[in-house]
Amino acid sequence: MAGVRPMLSGVPETLLWTLYNRAYEAGRRYPVLDDPVALRLLEDLDYPFEERFGRPNPFLSQAQGLRSRCFDLAVQEYLADRPRATVVALGDGLETGFWRVDNGRLNWLSVDLPEVAELRRKLLPASDRLRTLSRSATDLSWLDEIEDPQGRGVVVTTQGLLMYLRPAEVREILAACAERLPGGILVLDTMARRLARGTVAGRSKVGATAVPPMRWAMNPGERPKLRAAHPAITEVRALRLPRGRGAMGELIRIQSLLPGLRALTPAMTQLRFGGRTSY
Repeated sequence: MAGVRPMLSGVPETLLWTLYNRAYEAGRRYPVLDDPVALRLLEDLDYPFEERFGRPNPFLSQAQGLRSRCFDLAVQEYLADRPRATVVALGDGLETGFWRVDNGRLNWLSVDLPEVAELRRKLLPASDRLRTLSRSATDLSWLDEIEDPQGRGVVVTTQGLLMYLRPAEVREILAACAERLPGGILVLDTMARRLARGTVAGRSKVGATAVPPMRWAMNPGERPKLRAAHPAITEVRALRLPRGRGAMGELIRIQSLLPGLRALTPAMTQLRFGGRTSY
């Protein structure tokens, strides 16, 4: 059977680069991320990955795997206390987090642009606890699709998304989640300002492909500013990358900790939302 040809460009095309790297890492002998669904996706797609993105870079691929694993661990930590929670994955792309963290009880809502949502429906296995919503993350009506958010709990993930939005859009998403999801959490990643400026100027490429402009950026030391988005944001916590594999994994860990180097890769942060008050 012929593979599915993804017709994507701009920001949506970046999901193919992350899949490429995640699948490469998942295929290693001792992967930092167990992701057999990603390996199958790579086989099912008719797309010139190497031509567009170059050969996989072992450092970037392991770092990509560790980033996804960091998101998984945050979700699993929340599910340990609220196993029937809803996970809302904004800009889910061809991420396969549902199958990596599924405890048999959670519900998953994948929110993405129509062309990406169509790809997910074509390529990924169906489940009665997984829904895919064709909608932009900036269209906050996706919040209306969450069933019993206070009773079950909610985790919102925004992996590889917010940096491509405008600052006002990011603030609106954070504020809406804080207002409407008391007791929930949101996990995000951010790019440093210097690297984001390179994308806006058109200087950043992955292989032969230009990186789309990153409109919102934040240095790791600026995390406390996220509290200003809404009074119900009660905690802003830095998430550390899990331990990687071998010397390369140790290099990634050290790079993510040193002030002069940690801005070279995305920084992960978790927000926690308090209960409703009279604000």
